[in-house]
Amino acid sequence: MSKPFSVEYAERIKQLPPYLFAAIDAKKAEVQAQGVDVIDLGVGDPDMPTPAHIVESLKIAAEKAENHQYPSYVGMLTYRKAATDWFARRFGVEFDPATEVVSMIGSKEGIAHMPLAFVDPGDYVLVPDPGYPVYAIATTFAGGIPYKMPLKAENGFLPDLEAIPTEIAAKAKLMFINYPNNPTGAVADYDFFAKVVEFAALHNIIVCHDSAYTELAYDGCKPMSFLEVPGAKEVGIEFHSLSKTYNMTGWRIGFAVGNAKIVQGLGKVKTNIDSGAFQAIQEAAITALRSDQQCVLEMCEIYRKRRDMMVEFLKKAGFKLTAPLATFYLWIDNPEGMTSAEISTMFLEKAGVVVTPGSGFGEAGEGYFRISLTVPETRLNEAGERIVKVLKV
Repeated sequence: MSKPFSVEYAERIKQLPPYLFAAIDAKKAEVQAQGVDVIDLGVGDPDMPTPAHIVESLKIAAEKAENHQYPSYVGMLTYRKAATDWFARRFGVEFDPATEVVSMIGSKEGIAHMPLAFVDPGDYVLVPDPGYPVYAIATTFAGGIPYKMPLKAENGFLPDLEAIPTEIAAKAKLMFINYPNNPTGAVADYDFFAKVVEFAALHNIIVCHDSAYTELAYDGCKPMSFLEVPGAKEVGIEFHSLSKTYNMTGWRIGFAVGNAKIVQGLGKVKTNIDSGAFQAIQEAAITALRSDQQCVLEMCEIYRKRRDMMVEFLKKAGFKLTAPLATFYLWIDNPEGMTSAEISTMFLEKAGVVVTPGSGFGEAGEGYFRISLTVPETRLNEAGERIVKVLKV
């Protein structure tokens, strides 16, 4: 008699922590099953529709028979040209669309593939903590070792590069940074990026800047690109996404620009793993990048109003916080004596409001929780009233 068939996961899968939002969704479903009207302020997924002119462009492009075939692995040259033109207008830095830009199936895909191109087993990768979980997970998948760079309030949620041990820096291949930052909402300035360039050049580390939120900014703030700093193009690559800028999260389209050899290394991974982004979506993305950006300004104004409203509710509930200048997140200190998990559980069970525990973004995220502003104003107002009621009882 043959042995029972068994399925054994690879070690890289066994090492994965529980996916943050899967656990939240399970608890949310449990509360909803009790008849509670749950307001989800957890996931950062824009609630507003993709602008109509971009949708119309997709409709037209989808009718073209030539777009139904395999696309270019690195992206249509016309799309890459639109991306570099947008970048030059926005940040004043020019790139060669033929060699210094690659299309992404959303920036998450490119970020996840970076360690496969440059990290060997045992190499270190410097990752922010708290930070987007993909940085560390992709590193582990490639056999690398994530080294956490704590982001602390006293440092403006910027990593302290001088605190990184020399022996770790010597073995590091990549450094992930992300500004404007998820989850903290922090914005980096020229001086910080200049220090990053100097550090990377000294230790021969490739800088990977996740720049998904540069266009979501308020109160006159104009977040800069890491690549605006002299020398940055020699040491790094920057990931941009159309997901948050144009409410296109489900479309899966983005691009990366930077050092030609780094871009081409990432392109080699893509050539062997995926078949590129649907060309009709690339054509719609060209429309988004080349069109008037008034739709983005209008969206930012909506988020600004939501931010101001929720900040006022939180202050009324007893929290002390400063309104962030960018992203659609609020990063809030826990009430004294409560863990991140405890406050997120309390809000869900007593107020029917989902918030994200800061500990889900890394050990240094303990002591905070995150609120996403991606729900309509009426629902956000209701969530704010519920939070105040729970904490004022």
